[in-house]
Amino acid sequence: MENSCINNSEQSSNNSPNSEEQEQQPSSVNDGQRVYLVPFRWWKDAQDSSSSSSLDDKRGVLYTASPVPSYGGPMKIINNLFSSDLSFNLRKENDSLLPNCENGEVGVSGRDYALVSGEMWLQALKWHSVSKVAMKDGRSVSAAEDDMSDVYPLQLRLSVLQDSSSLGVKIMKKENSVECYKRALKVFSVDNETLRIWDFSGQTALYCLNDQNKTMKDSERQSEQDLLLELQVYGLSDPVRNRGSQHPNGTSLAINGSAGNTSSSFFRSNSSASLGNSGEAGTLGLTGLQNLGNTCFMNSALQCLAHTPKMVDYFLGDYKREINPDNPLGMNGEIASAFGDLLKKLWAPGATPVAPRTFKSKLAHFAPQFSGFNQHDSQELLAFLLDGLHEDLNRVKCKPYVEVKDDDNRPDKEVADEYWRNHLARNDSIIVDVCQGQYRSTLVCPVCSKVSITFDPFMYLSLPLPSTSMRTMTLTVVTTNGSAQLSPYTIHVPKNGKLDDLITALSTACCLRVDETLLIAEIYNNHIIRFLEEPANTLSLIRDEDRLVAYRVPKDVKGVPLVVFTHQQMEEHYYSGTRNEVWRAFGIPLITYSKFTNGSDIHNLYLKLMSPFLMTEDNSFDKSDNLTGSETEEKKEPEDAATCTSSGYEANANAEEGEAHSTSQFVFYMADEKGGAKGSQIVMDETVSSMSQPGKLNVFVHWPEKMVVQSNTRLLCSLPEVFKMGFSMKRPQESVSLYKCLEAFLKEEPLGPEDMWYCPVCKKHCQASKKLDLWRLPEVLVIHLKRFSYNRFWKNKLETYVDFPIHDLDLSTYIAHKEGQTSHCYMLYAISNHYGSMGGGHYTAYVHHGGGQWFDFDDSHVSPITEEKIKSPSAYVLFYRRVEEA
Repeated sequence: MENSCINNSEQSSNNSPNSEEQEQQPSSVNDGQRVYLVPFRWWKDAQDSSSSSSLDDKRGVLYTASPVPSYGGPMKIINNLFSSDLSFNLRKENDSLLPNCENGEVGVSGRDYALVSGEMWLQALKWHSVSKVAMKDGRSVSAAEDDMSDVYPLQLRLSVLQDSSSLGVKIMKKENSVECYKRALKVFSVDNETLRIWDFSGQTALYCLNDQNKTMKDSERQSEQDLLLELQVYGLSDPVRNRGSQHPNGTSLAINGSAGNTSSSFFRSNSSASLGNSGEAGTLGLTGLQNLGNTCFMNSALQCLAHTPKMVDYFLGDYKREINPDNPLGMNGEIASAFGDLLKKLWAPGATPVAPRTFKSKLAHFAPQFSGFNQHDSQELLAFLLDGLHEDLNRVKCKPYVEVKDDDNRPDKEVADEYWRNHLARNDSIIVDVCQGQYRSTLVCPVCSKVSITFDPFMYLSLPLPSTSMRTMTLTVVTTNGSAQLSPYTIHVPKNGKLDDLITALSTACCLRVDETLLIAEIYNNHIIRFLEEPANTLSLIRDEDRLVAYRVPKDVKGVPLVVFTHQQMEEHYYSGTRNEVWRAFGIPLITYSKFTNGSDIHNLYLKLMSPFLMTEDNSFDKSDNLTGSETEEKKEPEDAATCTSSGYEANANAEEGEAHSTSQFVFYMADEKGGAKGSQIVMDETVSSMSQPGKLNVFVHWPEKMVVQSNTRLLCSLPEVFKMGFSMKRPQESVSLYKCLEAFLKEEPLGPEDMWYCPVCKKHCQASKKLDLWRLPEVLVIHLKRFSYNRFWKNKLETYVDFPIHDLDLSTYIAHKEGQTSHCYMLYAISNHYGSMGGGHYTAYVHHGGGQWFDFDDSHVSPITEEKIKSPSAYVLFYRRVEEA
């Protein structure tokens, strides 16, 4: 679908002596100078129903057409030169006001047309496209719907006649394609009935106005040179042909005529391109953006803004008159121009996916952080772009100095209105009109209780995701006195909690005694690689694949050394036919706090810790079947470790004990402070004089092969991961309401140490408490969900599922000031999504396109998506528009 254009550059140069050169070199046509010829009824439908200021003008210049007379004059010369061309006169009527259209008197004959500017045509086309989608329930559509089929370019010649109120028009066969010329004959045939054209563009009136004071000689010279009018005619071709080319969804297709002018390619035909699997690529507003190399973050944000209702109307109109190139805080109007040009391409009918290279270049020039082709954050781009558009379009040319006054216990409404007036005195743009709101910030000094209230504007809300989401963790609890076997416990802790939260939950789960505490250790390759001893450490440092052990230790162990036992067994390896024996660690290391003197003390400590595990399979079976009551009581009392042999619980030696003792004794070795290298052997009767590090002794325990075979060590070797997802197991989805996120944003909390507030009463900085309240809501509410967190050591993304309303976001209970605002209800119309992790991901956009239909904008690919699927844990930035309450 296309339009018609007048080339003002050629108009201004029409008195040039070299008119032939002017005709041969088509000049570039500015988008705002294009003129479009459309059915008047089609134009009037949009004019009556649209709220756009560009369509509200009820005045137009009326021209009636008549055949060229056979007598002499300027038109006779034209006819003599091109007898085969179509020629007619357009005479301006005296009454330049639109007739009263309430009774349907205009356009009844079907021969009334409107001549409109490019911006006016595009907005009318947008209104018709949206209205057709909304009227699929069977109600009638626009009066001229059947006429809206295609667009073709024409080159016309205008000659101003002597009375300066008439235009001589000729359509030249040689300068138009055969197809376009044939259609023009049907449109502009003036032999059968009266043809009327209402000029809303002001271009034809401009021609007459410029020539009102010319002399007869000047007018004759002007008529010989002619004025070139490049016209795009919309929806006026053969009705039979129209019905054949009409797309089922009512969207018109563009016919790219070969008129030889630059303007004819402004909207390209693309009837073969597909929109996903459901429609035409040229469907109005459903145009993708090419990925230039990791620019999906930019494409996602741009598509959301490109479907923000009032911003679309604004940038498809005459926005350039409001560009403020002298604003030192702006970007010389270049960002606004680049964004506006891109928006027009996205809303052009028949457009193929757009490559936003010009916009990307301007962005990189003014925001070097977005230069190159690395992945960035769509919300950061959105924040920069909204601020840049505001400054480029700021209607305030000279910002006044505004002094902030103290509230002096005045009513909040009075103070808030004063803050808002001061803000508008320095900031006035379409971004302020549509996107900016106001919130109240209350600070309270913790020392003197001084209260400070300010009212600040906001462009968007960055909401935290409450840390109520829980994490499932499994740890193994081990005693340090040999009283029980190890036991795994599964607990639930806050995902962003601290180590102290884990210890508290695990202490409850394992029924920890009041005189005990837990010492958490991470196990890797059957060694303790670190102890987790700082309660304030975040649990995000613990990965799901880690293996953790919690040792039950006495609370009061001051001055008592820690002894760590690591089990080892012999493994055989063959390299090039050579047999090698290597000692490898196995099982869970055991620890205890105890004083010791010699090797016998170390030996007895180990046997005591191993007493729950050192049972042969035969003994285990016998005891489970034949254990008597007296034996049960006996077992409850721990045996003296000194009487235990390496084979188990036998209290009395038998005839074969000496041989068993000699062949199955454990062997102990000192280890270095990291428990990695073996040192000297610990001998039974020799004093242990040195420790691997102050207050700690690391010991390797070599198991003889006979003991490994006879003992049941499966439990000792069983150490689950913190979280193991089974084959058919799905991680429970964490869910939080958008309202909960808003409540977390508005709740009172102390300022951080880096955000200290200077109290005017105490005369010093203090950690005041801060409370935010929504005071004034914007027409378009942008909500950023804070899924990403950063610090010096790691980056993290929250995959929390946020349950956000689609049709009925009601903020009436969250706004502190309700007077003067008609509605606090919002409807979702766009989402910027982020898929993947911090290291790499992908951005897309979901956009509501009217009639309950949503579309997925994935770079250049655009496809429909059901409303049920737009909610996901990938939702990152939400775009809401205000709706009137029912």
